[in-house]
Amino acid sequence: MGNTQSPPVNPRFASASRAFTQKEIGDLRALFVSMAAQSQSNGRYISPSVFQAYFGLRGALGERLFDLVTQQRKDHKLTFEDLVIAKGTYEKGTNDEIEEFVYQLSDVTGDGALGRSDMESVLVMIFDDIFNVKSSEPGSSSRGDMVDIFLNAATFSRGDERCNDKSMSFEDFRKWCTLIPSLRKFLGSLLIPPDSGRPGSQVPKLLHLGNIDSSMLLLRKEYTWHIGGALSQQELVEWKLLYHSTLNGLSFNTFLGSITNDNGPTVLIIKDNEGYMYGGYASQPWERHSDFYGDMKSFLFQLHPKASIFRPTGANNNLQWCAVSFSSEAIPNGIGFGGRVNHFGLFLSAGFDQGHTFSCTTFNSPCLSKNSKICPEVIECWRVVRKGKQEERQDALKGTVLERFKEDRNMLNMVGIANASE
Repeated sequence: MGNTQSPPVNPRFASASRAFTQKEIGDLRALFVSMAAQSQSNGRYISPSVFQAYFGLRGALGERLFDLVTQQRKDHKLTFEDLVIAKGTYEKGTNDEIEEFVYQLSDVTGDGALGRSDMESVLVMIFDDIFNVKSSEPGSSSRGDMVDIFLNAATFSRGDERCNDKSMSFEDFRKWCTLIPSLRKFLGSLLIPPDSGRPGSQVPKLLHLGNIDSSMLLLRKEYTWHIGGALSQQELVEWKLLYHSTLNGLSFNTFLGSITNDNGPTVLIIKDNEGYMYGGYASQPWERHSDFYGDMKSFLFQLHPKASIFRPTGANNNLQWCAVSFSSEAIPNGIGFGGRVNHFGLFLSAGFDQGHTFSCTTFNSPCLSKNSKICPEVIECWRVVRKGKQEERQDALKGTVLERFKEDRNMLNMVGIANASE
């Protein structure tokens, strides 16, 4: 008699709460109290403007995220329960739950159909957030052109009776995120404050000689972001230009000489005479072998006219190829990725004047160019400097007789004529 019952617990809130430790719940409570105070709501809710400012979100994407986090109540009030449920789903949920959330988030108009215009808006907002530069600045490209390049890899298969334009189904979206992992990383990390190193926002610093005109480089900032989506945080610090065919000459030996003194993973980029751009990430150094080698970190990619990444499927171990000065036709001299001998996913002959690209099961990749036979116009190679390696690089010997000797020995080993008595 006279007892008052507590309000029923929201089952979604109860379920989401179980995904967190007591300390994490306490941290979320402290965050909510702080943001609610800034919202001047007497500690009851977080306002849209405070939410978007804290998480560094602007425009339609920030508005759509707030709408989803508040369970589309349209009351402009984010409660503590909302925050826990959103964090529980968005960060602690299954991969399917997270991707479903990201799929709904990308529908910035909220009309239930993820159309091309939605994804155009999302990509523009992502580029503006990450690069924050005018399209005329060095190292940047036309936003519209870049948006088209990324959308060219997308499929819109879902019919819509309300209009003639097709939209992207959930399965279409998932496949596209596999091809554009940076997109999935970025959209899946928006409830992480930007100052804490939000995944999907990192773009490596590109190092090259000061006398190089940036307009000569194939690797644009947006392409760097795209390729980096398949790499770890430690590999998104600095990338160093080792070889550029316009500067160093279209020469296999010069290429090998440029990379042998700087072991580590590399990004190889090719622009062919059809205007297509593509390449591969080599996780292992380019070393002389008579067979395939490498590991499952390598991958192939396309940059233009569409952007895609193709990771190893595990179908075989034919990942990386580097044959130098072999006389057998069964061991073609050159460098490559995937497929099989004389039918590679990507191959450059030792003359550096021709090569080929075929569809391959190693990476489940298509022919990367317009035609299977390719004629390179420009070739670039960048060293991926892992975090923690910068200090080692600075301490390395440079210009000494010992270092020059080491470089020469590496080159001799590559071509197979080092002194066997050593």
